[in-house]
This record gives sequence, C-alpha cells and structure tokens, in this order.
Amino acid sequence: MNIADIVAPERVRLADDVQSKKRALEQLAEFLTQGTPYLTASEIFNGLISREKLGSTGIGDGVAIPHARMKGIDDCIGAFMRLPQPVNFESNDEQPVDLVFGLLVPEKSTEEHLKLLRRLAELFSENQTLAELRDASDDEKVYKTLIARDTSDA
Repeated sequence: MNIADIVAPERVRLADDVQSKKRALEQLAEFLTQGTPYLTASEIFNGLISREKLGSTGIGDGVAIPHARMKGIDDCIGAFMRLPQPVNFESNDEQPVDLVFGLLVPEKSTEEHLKLLRRLAELFSENQTLAELRDASDDEKVYKTLIARDTSDA
C-alpha cells in the first residue's frame, strides 16, 4: 500500500491558526472527514485523543503521526498537514512538531496498522523528505512531495 492509496489531495493541507496540540488534532480530524461522510470530526478527534493519552505520537524531528483504530471503516485513511509554526507535541526528543500525518485504520487491522506506521516513520526519517515538505509552497506541492517521496514498495 502506497501513501497515494490512503491520502487524497483534499486531505493534504498547509494548516492555519494552529497554536496547540489540541487544535492540531482538531484540524486533523476535520481533514480526515474529507471523503469519509460516515465519520464525524468529533469521532475522529476522540479516537486521536484517546491514543495520545497512551503516549505522544510525536516521533521526533518535528514529526507526529497521530493515529486511531476506528469502527465502521474498511480501509486505512490518511491526512497530512504542515503547521504554520511548530507546537509542543510532547515528543521524546522534546522538539516541537510542524509536520503531522494522521492515520485511521479499521478497528481490527492490527498488522496493517503497524506496517503503515513503520512505513511512515521510515519516510519521515529522511532529511530530504522533511526539507521538501517544509519548503513546499502550497497544498498541491505538499501532496506531490508526499507521493513522490513514497517510492518504496509496501
């Protein structure tokens, strides 16, 4: 599975007015509802917050991968946003986060969930990828960068 399989262009954004982890998760939940009329932003936000309570999804280098298992979905759904300024995400490296990839997986997709998280962590560990995402000037360029940088086979 490639990123293009789970992230539609309308779920990739340069976010605005985000000054906290909570607001970042709220906007991410809104983006994740695009093209998924069977989920509400509130349901998604609650799923993301529940997972965050177990431990921060900040993986370091200014990146977070908030994720949740959701009832009622059959396929993985992803969204990406770049924040206007970094926010505290309580990451292990204590660095604030400006790149956020949200992932929803079907409730019973444990192995698929773990593979996707591993794949995303690898993608976001590449300095060139991070630099290109931070330099992209609009939503379309961010989307194209994500898709182009995801060259490995699933």
